[in-house]
Amino acid sequence: MFNQSGGLQTGTSSTSNPMQDFEVVSPPDDSVSSLAFSPASIPQNFLVAGSWDCNVRCWEVEQSGKTVPKSMQSMAAPVLDVCWSDDGTKVFMASCDKTAKCWDLASNQAIQVAAHDAPIKTCHWIKASTYSCLMTGSWDKTLRFWDLRSPKPAMTINLIERCYCADVDYPMAVVGTAGRGLIVYQLEGSPREYKTVELSLKYQYRCVAIFKDKKKVPTGFAIGSTEGRVAIHHLNLSSKENFTFKCHRTNGTPNGYQDIYAVNDIAFHPVHGTVATVGGDGTFGFWDKDARTKLKSSEPMEQPITRCCFNHNGQIFAYAVSYDWSKGHEYYNPAKKNSIFLRPCFEELKPKASP
Repeated sequence: MFNQSGGLQTGTSSTSNPMQDFEVVSPPDDSVSSLAFSPASIPQNFLVAGSWDCNVRCWEVEQSGKTVPKSMQSMAAPVLDVCWSDDGTKVFMASCDKTAKCWDLASNQAIQVAAHDAPIKTCHWIKASTYSCLMTGSWDKTLRFWDLRSPKPAMTINLIERCYCADVDYPMAVVGTAGRGLIVYQLEGSPREYKTVELSLKYQYRCVAIFKDKKKVPTGFAIGSTEGRVAIHHLNLSSKENFTFKCHRTNGTPNGYQDIYAVNDIAFHPVHGTVATVGGDGTFGFWDKDARTKLKSSEPMEQPITRCCFNHNGQIFAYAVSYDWSKGHEYYNPAKKNSIFLRPCFEELKPKASP
């Protein structure tokens, strides 16, 4: 059960599921690009996944850990991101076909609500006190904000480079671009640039996640790079609170070199404020950023872990195992299937008590 600690034998071989986690049935046919759990506004847990197979799938996750496929929507090209509306009635899907669609779950219909001049890499629903809109970030070097009632963007913000990653936690948005650009936006009133941030990371940013302070106010972010390193950055604290840590690296290669893998995704636990990272080495790690300690690391999977997320109350950790193309097409093995696993995680992500 998800409200108890401990996993459950799932009957699959230990090599493809070394952590013995719950396996999602009917997974995507190609690499998983995005995962998102339904918001707290609806009682059930639904999980949606976008994939390079051009589809977005939705499952209901039952209390027993069983997953029930509910529906699927297709786009004209690979799907790069998905997100939920705050009321849990809609899922937004961003695609390489340069559009984003709104999937109304009740009617099971999807309509186009956004367009760019290049593939859309990120989509986030913004629920503000005075407005709500969809924010899309694209490889056309723009951020666009969409009132769903209009086919034209309500606002366009030009970026210095292509949008590679973004996160939104009202009233803050953070966008990482090609060329290691990093911009923080203030969303109150209307979206505007708050500051650009220079980090000590020397390699391309790949994923970003906003964290909150003890009062549940968004105060900073974690950003993962292609070089197996994560930077923790507080916006308004002294620089000594900011630090980087290494992860997703393997030691003990015969020639004494260290294999270094990209950090593919980062997610903060909604209750404990601890953090999960997943990487190209096929592992996930749980960390306490405040104590600067590691809480847990997984056994390596057969393939990289591309995405991860927590459900709204932090009971379930979902992670997707599929090829991340980091070693090029010659390492792609079509015989290896894509998998999504669910892990009861509430206890494992509790910060350890100080001695």
